[in-house]
Amino acid sequence: MLRLAPALTLLVMLGPVAAGLAGTLLPAFGVMPALGRIEPGLMPFRDLMAWPGLPRAMALSAGTGLAATALALGLTVLICAGWQGTRAFRWLERALSPLLSVPHAAAAFGLAFLIAPSGWIARAIAPLAGWERPPDLLILQDPLGLSLIAGLVVKEVPFLLLMTLAALPALRPGQSLATARSLGYGRSTGWLLTVFPRLYPQIRLPVYAVLAFSMSVVDVALILGPSTPPTLSVQVLRWMNDPDLALRLRAAAGALLQLALTVAALGLWRLGEAVVAGLGRSRIATGRRGARDGALRGVSLLLGALSAAAVVLGLAALAVWSLAGFWGFPALLPDALTLKSWMRQGGMLIAPATETLRIALPAVAIALLLVLACLEAEQRHGLRPTQRALWLLYLPLIVPQIAFLPGLQILALVGGIDGTRAAVIAAHVIFVLPYLFLSLSDPYRAWDTRHAAVARALGASPSGVFWRVRLPMLLRPVLTAVAVGCAVSVGQFLPTLLLGGGRVPTLTTEAVALASGGARRVIGVTALAQTAAAFLPFALALLLPALIWRNRRGLRHG
Repeated sequence: MLRLAPALTLLVMLGPVAAGLAGTLLPAFGVMPALGRIEPGLMPFRDLMAWPGLPRAMALSAGTGLAATALALGLTVLICAGWQGTRAFRWLERALSPLLSVPHAAAAFGLAFLIAPSGWIARAIAPLAGWERPPDLLILQDPLGLSLIAGLVVKEVPFLLLMTLAALPALRPGQSLATARSLGYGRSTGWLLTVFPRLYPQIRLPVYAVLAFSMSVVDVALILGPSTPPTLSVQVLRWMNDPDLALRLRAAAGALLQLALTVAALGLWRLGEAVVAGLGRSRIATGRRGARDGALRGVSLLLGALSAAAVVLGLAALAVWSLAGFWGFPALLPDALTLKSWMRQGGMLIAPATETLRIALPAVAIALLLVLACLEAEQRHGLRPTQRALWLLYLPLIVPQIAFLPGLQILALVGGIDGTRAAVIAAHVIFVLPYLFLSLSDPYRAWDTRHAAVARALGASPSGVFWRVRLPMLLRPVLTAVAVGCAVSVGQFLPTLLLGGGRVPTLTTEAVALASGGARRVIGVTALAQTAAAFLPFALALLLPALIWRNRRGLRHG
């Protein structure tokens, strides 16, 4: 039965994506029997092309996605080049889990509270600038999408760092760097010329996932992105939610256009990879050592610290606003702290919080079962994933959500499960499963199989080895993977909104719904509750193994 686990996992993960794309394809070409449209045609695309804001929306989606990905990757590479193997880098590794656990929506709200004209940064410089009222500056939702790019960068850098850290050990960067340093190269220059060319192929798929996500993200774009016009994915969502059902056809056409735009951007990025590789070879051929690259290290440290500080200070701003009494500008802190906002909103958050857990726990349990079955099948039957299988694993992360979820919603309507918790759980599994696999696969494969050989010699069955030896020793990595899965599920906005039909409220949907309002205290309470729901599993993943195996240090694998 375990031999079938990989095929079943791919079916669970990719089947809905394929079905959703098919469900989007038909309305995009005018076929929607519910509206009496049974003849295929190009009218939805003509309506889409007639929308005046289309060129601007496409440019925003492509521009913000490419810029955010390039900046996040560049910052990640500079941090690793300048500081990998140092004490500062080890501190950064320990800080990754808390940074990763912050949902995108909460991080976006926190950044908004920092950079808004009446935010903390403006308040801090107000005495120096002589401001007595917030400056008349368009910072949030600016027409160029700069605040959206910033919000994406601060959240994607930790993800790319995590993927880089997972790939680095196999490359033995210390040896390459030592050789480069012995030839007179500076630390950063030597790392970029000897380690990065071998590293990038290992993190190419995560980079593609970041690019696809950044181009089609909805919740962060609703909070930080421009609105007249918005990015293409946000406009597609507006058409999907419009009471005029005929606009569903235009929305489907827009979803396919978003998919085509993402594919084009990936092709452009692939071309850019070739250009950068050529420039790198030319740089090596010059023989310039770049021995004095201390400034580059300093810049990378400063930018990395600013990226992390944006998330941490953003959460602090959310916390202060959730407790703020009267807070006039330009005061740096409120006149008084009060629990009134928590007392008013706390009761109303119980239902969304409960719903969040009711969705996250089953979705993570289903994904964990499939991932463990796949990894155990690898061990027992000598299976090894190919590069093609890895591409399939990343496919749900690379295909824009807005491209297939509208079609999946239509299929759910036809099947009578639209607006149910079961439909939302099934949608969450699609996105939780890849992250769970990526988090658990390396520790599972790195487990010392000599323990299994000893157990088998003592008469244990393969199942006994799994349940009584392998799984207990891998408790910490398993719980960490579960925490990652819970954070992914808690942060899902578009699958919850579309498959839930607006009738399955979670902390994320409630938080994003507040984006158009100005109730900062309510936003602070809701965003902090969302962050707590995502962070709690990480805390348990650290605490439980220490308690369970406190007298068995040999079982603290990883």
